[in-house]
Amino acid sequence: MTGRTLIRGGLVITASDEIHADVLIEDGRIAALAASGTPAAEAFGAEHVIDATGKYVIPGGVDAHTHMELPFGGTFASDTFETGTRAAAWGGTTTIVDFAVQSVGHTLREGLDAWHAKAEGNCAIDYGFHMIVSDVNQETLKEMDLLVEEGVTSFKQFMAYPGVFYSDDGQILRAMQRAAGNGGLIMMHAENGIAIDVLVEQALARGETDPRHHGEVRKALLEAEATHRAIRLAQVAGAPLYVVHVSATEAVAELARARDEGLNVFGETCPQYLFLSTDNLAEPDFQGAKYVCSTPLRPKEHQAALWRGLRTNDLQVVSTDHCPFCFVGQKELGRGDFSKIPNGLPGVENRMDLLHQAVVDGRISRRRWIEIACATPARMFGLYPKKGTIAPGADADVVIYDPHAEQVMSAETHHMNVDYSAYEGKRVTGCVETVLSRGELVIDQREYTGHAGHGVYTPRSTCQYLN
Repeated sequence: MTGRTLIRGGLVITASDEIHADVLIEDGRIAALAASGTPAAEAFGAEHVIDATGKYVIPGGVDAHTHMELPFGGTFASDTFETGTRAAAWGGTTTIVDFAVQSVGHTLREGLDAWHAKAEGNCAIDYGFHMIVSDVNQETLKEMDLLVEEGVTSFKQFMAYPGVFYSDDGQILRAMQRAAGNGGLIMMHAENGIAIDVLVEQALARGETDPRHHGEVRKALLEAEATHRAIRLAQVAGAPLYVVHVSATEAVAELARARDEGLNVFGETCPQYLFLSTDNLAEPDFQGAKYVCSTPLRPKEHQAALWRGLRTNDLQVVSTDHCPFCFVGQKELGRGDFSKIPNGLPGVENRMDLLHQAVVDGRISRRRWIEIACATPARMFGLYPKKGTIAPGADADVVIYDPHAEQVMSAETHHMNVDYSAYEGKRVTGCVETVLSRGELVIDQREYTGHAGHGVYTPRSTCQYLN
């Protein structure tokens, strides 16, 4: 929609405010907020008026951790940039930051170019990229400086997956030192992959091949150990650190301790760790394979520490790590050997609703919902205030959210390109009704009106939390 749009009568919720206000949109941006029903709104002369009476008006979600079309274990994540960004929009997310992959023996630039080619012209919503660094050498380190300059300001390393993405402590330290100099943010998959591989080998030798053993070998202590090691390496390098998909009580404790020491250390968790557990991994008839991801699901008692971390700000962001593989033909690759199950599960469409359910349940406040799902990821990855808030000058990425509508999550009704839902049958209160991306209707009253190619690549500034 070109011209002017007025969203009237809703409760505008941002990370800092809840106000009854009309939102005025012009040329794809928020032009102003006006007290509901004031002359300012009437005089705006909007061509399009959206009635949000009784609804929330919230910023579009920012999912800072997705893997569309990711190659893994001899197959590919089942969502393309087209299907994945469409599903994100259905779930009230209007920006994703996906991971471009450097393969060993190749340059960062080759990896980044390949991901640009996958995404360009195919996305329903705006997108940016992080860079997975799999091969640290002198050329890679120089390239990191260039990428930061052009808006790829975060780099992910893995302490897991030896032989694929793994970096040793020396490689990690070198990359962290480079980030300390160029303003980049190192994102860490913190699990001791060398030790885990020993435990995997031993479990398989004992005939422990079912999906539940995936969770048992990837021990919480090995997540905590790697988290501690990453924090200390970052401290030595003088670099900030963002630990992805934190799942365990002991890992949260490491982050809390580092933050208490005043270190620039940040943590992310994901809905699967907040709402699912090893009970799911243990589902019979190989159904547990649907829930194989890394870090793995933990016993239920870990959930309390994650919710507490979100309330105390020892964890700052909830992203999805959306990396779907169909049960039929993909997850089934690991029948008889859990280590062959592709790691990842679908969630990009479910995050905003699951976190709203947490508001309904009294776990977090409405503003904290917006903070962990929209504002903080935008600030963390250099997209704020263009993304993540409703304020004059921001992109008009806006969701009209019905806080009273009830829905049942199911593969029958979701829009992700995967044959199961991780939350099958879960009842939640709250539903996305209308979504605008840069002022354009992508979802209109629960109808998809968007199109591939509307979403544009969005370069990012550096992390906005660094002192």
